[in-house]
Amino acid sequence: MNHSIYSADRSTHLKIVVMALVAGVVVAGLGISARVTDDSFTQTARVIKAGQPVTVSTSNASMVR
Repeated sequence: MNHSIYSADRSTHLKIVVMALVAGVVVAGLGISARVTDDSFTQTARVIKAGQPVTVSTSNASMVR
């Protein structure tokens, strides 16, 4: 058994890569299977109309020249 990744041989590196790929496939599979397929949560478009225009005439900011 190799206790350091630096001194590990080729088969140990291959085992690490294979386990990472298997874990990635499992996570992706769980993510795909956990999707909600219920269509009762459909989104509807809402129209927002602009109100009256607003004019800002005063400011408390100091002006530096």
